[in-house]
Amino acid sequence: MTPTNPGLLVTILSFILVIGPLVFVHEMGHYLAGRWFGVKAETFSIGFGREIAGWTDKRGTRWKIGWLPLGGYVKFKGEMMPGASNEQGEAAAGDRHDRFDFKPPWQRFLIVAAGPFTNFVFAILAFIALFATTGLPTTPPVIGQVIAGGAAERAGLRADDRIVAIEGGRIDTFAQLADTVRLRPDQELDLLVERAGATFEVAVTPTRSMERGQSLGTLGVMSRPMVWEKAGPVEVVGAAFRQTGDVVQSMVVYLKQIVTGARDASEMGGPLKIAELSGEQVSAGWLNFILFAALISINLGFINLLPVPLLDGGYLVLYAIEAARRRPVSAKVQEVALRAGLAALVALMLFVTANDLASFGLFKALRGLIG
Repeated sequence: MTPTNPGLLVTILSFILVIGPLVFVHEMGHYLAGRWFGVKAETFSIGFGREIAGWTDKRGTRWKIGWLPLGGYVKFKGEMMPGASNEQGEAAAGDRHDRFDFKPPWQRFLIVAAGPFTNFVFAILAFIALFATTGLPTTPPVIGQVIAGGAAERAGLRADDRIVAIEGGRIDTFAQLADTVRLRPDQELDLLVERAGATFEVAVTPTRSMERGQSLGTLGVMSRPMVWEKAGPVEVVGAAFRQTGDVVQSMVVYLKQIVTGARDASEMGGPLKIAELSGEQVSAGWLNFILFAALISINLGFINLLPVPLLDGGYLVLYAIEAARRRPVSAKVQEVALRAGLAALVALMLFVTANDLASFGLFKALRGLIG
């Protein structure tokens, strides 16, 4: 089913329906790992800002919902927060068994890593459920039609050509070909092509096109019709892991292009773009919505693993350094890193929100009103 443009209420509710459960899954990963190692969780929050609902369980954990549904957190006993002082020297000996800061570095590392790990597990399970229900989407990497004037026609490709490999990497489905091409507009790609039993190499440069504010590469070819093939448990699980790995690989390529300048930073999207896509996927049916939720979950896990202070990846770097040095990083260094990370994340959030507003045409409309 093709996505349609939903109303504002549906978009908002869809965004909450996507982000809320995924944040809960992420934070539950931290929480369960902390429980496993005997760390007391003081607060489990979905959303930021003033509490609009909550309760305290028998273990003393405050479970609450904040009014701003853009994330969440688990606050462990003894966990250092930006601006906090180092309390290790002040904690009584009997109070140390359930404190986060008195656990060995490897346990703190696993507690922090459990959040992103759980997001990846969620995505894999979502793909397994999807593939087990609908079958595996199978489209061989065979060209069904060559569009006149496109990059493929200029390179001499024809209908019924099978693309065996791209940039030296073997491909088995048309989706793999499309995913690789989309991320590499204006970049020459080496294809290994099979035609009438013979194989040969072709160099082709995908044409750049703009879609939803994103620059995408296109070959100007169409695939053969997709077939959903039923598969056994082993094939379904394997396909779910491969799908997750392909998404992560695409994100790595995308981030590298942003950093190196091969892709304009203005193409980065934020929460408003996610909200827009959430509404569209809900309107397109539950299959699209599950697939979209799995993709966002992978994004959430991947982004949190980036070595940026205040993200999970930043903490993982600190604990790895502590394990290598056999002594903790000073509280002052941690505080400076966390404050810098907070400033960077706030600046990034403002930047991607501005990108979202620009993609919606807000600034162009304002210029028109002013002019």
